[in-house]
Parts: sequence; C-alpha cells; structure tokens
Amino acid sequence: MSLTDYFTRRTEFDIFPLEEGDLVAAAALHRQRFASPWSDGEIHALLSQDTVFGFVARQTSGAFRPAFGGFVLSRAVAGEAEILTIGVDPRFIRSGLGWRLMQAAMREALVKGSEALFLEVDETNEAALGLYQKLGFLKVGERRAYYQSSTGARTAALVMRLDLR
Repeated sequence: MSLTDYFTRRTEFDIFPLEEGDLVAAAALHRQRFASPWSDGEIHALLSQDTVFGFVARQTSGAFRPAFGGFVLSRAVAGEAEILTIGVDPRFIRSGLGWRLMQAAMREALVKGSEALFLEVDETNEAALGLYQKLGFLKVGERRAYYQSSTGARTAALVMRLDLR
C-alpha cells in the first residue's frame, strides 16, 4: 500500500449492539445532529427497557482513535417496532452507515416478531428521507409543526411505515 493509498483509504465500520459504553458518544452525536438532543442518561433509560434495542457503527480500520460513526435506537412492542432515533456522524453521511444501521434494526425487529416498522422524520431532512424511501418506507401521516429548529422555525414530522413481513 502506498502512502497515498493509506491517507485516502475509506474508513471501514462494523455494526455492533449498542452498549452502555457507547452512551456518551451516542449522546454527543445526538447533540450534534438534533435541536432537542437526548442525554446519555436518557438514552441509557431507554436502552435499559426490555423492549428497546440499538446498534452502533464503530470504525474497524485506521491507525488513530476509532471513530463512532453512528447509532440507531429502536423499540419493538406488540408486533410493531419503531425507530426512536438514528444519527450518523456528519463526516460519514451518505457513506452507507445509515443504511447498515437501519438494516440491523429491521432484522432485530423481525426477530422480535414485528410486522411493521414506524419512524418519524423531519420533512426537511432530505438525506434521511432519501434513505427511508430507498428502504421502502411510505408516508402514512404527518404531525404539523412538530419539530422546532434552533432558530425557532417549526417543521412537520412525517410518519412513515415499512411492512416487514
């Protein structure tokens, strides 16, 4: 491998179950990505529930400190599942990490007996909307003025559904 190859090499990630040791990094990423972020304590409180599960993308290559690429937190109850939150580090947007995290959540929802997966997404989040549409999610509802940005602007939450079976 040449020196140029070393510095231009694509970062590789693997998907792992979200664990307590990931909570500080998950909360830091949530702060970076969302106007109303969750703390590590709030994420821990969710993850400690029997119905909640999550996954994390961790760097598996590179000579420096491993990167925390993103995470997804989900819940499965009574044959339905929902994505509670998902975040990908801005450095890795459109790298496939969101797709891989969603695939992990979808597989686990199936294992837990879910027949449908729901999520809510800000109508202005084009990257997320593109991902969800590629995965097969369909808009089934809308919550007007649901999200509030740091500037005070309000946008709708689109409620989306994917049939898993």
